[in-house]
Amino acid sequence: MSRKTVVISLLGPTLDAGKGPARWERWRPTVALCQHEDLLVHRLELLFQPRFTALADTVTSDIRQVSPETAVRSSHLEMENPWDLEVVYAALHDFARGYNFQPEKEDYLIHITTGTHIAQICMFLLTEARYFPARLIQTSPPTKEQPNGVGTYSIIDLDLSKYDRLASRFRQEQKEGLSFLKGGIETRNAAFNRLIERIERVAISSPAPILLMGPTGAGKSHLARRIHDLKKARRQVKGEFVDVNCATLRGDGAMSTLFGHVRGAFTGAVGDRPGLLKKAHGGVLFLDEIGELGADEQAMLLRAIEEKVFLPMGSDRETHVEFQLIAGTNRDLQTAVSEGRFREDLLSRINLWTFQLPGLRERPEDVEPNLEFELAEVGRRMGTHITFSREAREKFLKFATSKSAAWAGNFRDFSSAVTRMATLAPGGRINVDVVEEEMDRLKQLWRRAPATNDGADEVTRVLGPGRAAQLDRFDRAQLAEVLSVCAEARNLSEAGRVLFAHSRGLKKSTNDADRLRKYLARFDLDWREVTGRGA
Repeated sequence: MSRKTVVISLLGPTLDAGKGPARWERWRPTVALCQHEDLLVHRLELLFQPRFTALADTVTSDIRQVSPETAVRSSHLEMENPWDLEVVYAALHDFARGYNFQPEKEDYLIHITTGTHIAQICMFLLTEARYFPARLIQTSPPTKEQPNGVGTYSIIDLDLSKYDRLASRFRQEQKEGLSFLKGGIETRNAAFNRLIERIERVAISSPAPILLMGPTGAGKSHLARRIHDLKKARRQVKGEFVDVNCATLRGDGAMSTLFGHVRGAFTGAVGDRPGLLKKAHGGVLFLDEIGELGADEQAMLLRAIEEKVFLPMGSDRETHVEFQLIAGTNRDLQTAVSEGRFREDLLSRINLWTFQLPGLRERPEDVEPNLEFELAEVGRRMGTHITFSREAREKFLKFATSKSAAWAGNFRDFSSAVTRMATLAPGGRINVDVVEEEMDRLKQLWRRAPATNDGADEVTRVLGPGRAAQLDRFDRAQLAEVLSVCAEARNLSEAGRVLFAHSRGLKKSTNDADRLRKYLARFDLDWREVTGRGA
């Protein structure tokens, strides 16, 4: 048994009136709806305000004449103002909730040609939300070539599962956005890919400040530039990307560089200078190593973020700026706050969206795809094609992903290493000799490298930001060294021998593993938790 077609339609007081004796010569959408030879309307649910009852009776009578098969059922809608969104939505919502839909027996069509624009929008929304388990039907008047015709109609199904091409296109655009932020590198580390997905979602949805944390060389500046380019491609920003390394700013030069100055503001100020915040107006300002800013610069920056104004040096006229701030740091800013070196209110303002970028050692799965990327980049710069021999490639990848590969400078070290090997490669082919020479160079470089804050970052990773921030500087530095040794050692006993190499000789009995186990227990840690390996 075929299902019956039911149309739910709002009365169109102007169009459906067809005033005068010649009303049959006019296009009346509700009446014409029942005149299509290829659309049999079994029942028409006619919705109208009580004051249009007489017109509804006329329309019902006319439909009986043109389509005797159509049963017309009238319903009053209590809505004094058909242009009030809340009133109209409530009236239609109440009708939908009270209607006895039988989708297994009837097909429903929602007519969205008549009624106010507000009513049409509400009908659409209620259909999309499945309060009306229906499709939409849109009718149009006849053309000039069909002056006495009934016009045309089209049926629209809002079941998005039937629009796979649209869904596929959306997924492809999202995939392109993620790939764009990753520089086109097909990264394999699941945690990093999830991180980039969250950053992409925030970048295109929010103008709020973003804080990128991570060790030196982890790619904070590169990612910030990518975020700007993505937002510009989506027409969310129009201005420039302004990159500032705060560690290079000192004294009056810092204030002048960031906020500008007017002529005569200080000795040597022979002309006006707009400053980098002004240059970033309408764009993105990336403040790398923001923890290095002085107290005065922090205060000025906070006001610029909150009130979008600042005073250039020597000026009594405020400058208006609007930009998205991306801040970068390799330090624990919460510790800097507790030590009085960073403003707590500024940190609260910039850490709404905080993302911790992992170092290269934490992403061994991504060494190979990054190697392919760097090879292509250096080949493009050199104007030639660079390849590895099979043995050389395997040797370098094994070294690059090993525990002994410190990658102290992270991706900066990695990029430099590939550039050196490509430059020294005979005939553009990197062989084992070139790889071994580079491995020796990197080992020497890492042995000579000064102490960095990367160990402190490892403390944060293991303990979490909250617990790490509660440590004294002495305990933090000591724990960072212990974690570094544990990462290199094969087991608990070997790590203990390295850590207690001198004091163990003064003891009658030595149990280095137990000493290390007890030390880690002070921080509620154990060997497996620290290294991810068995003891």
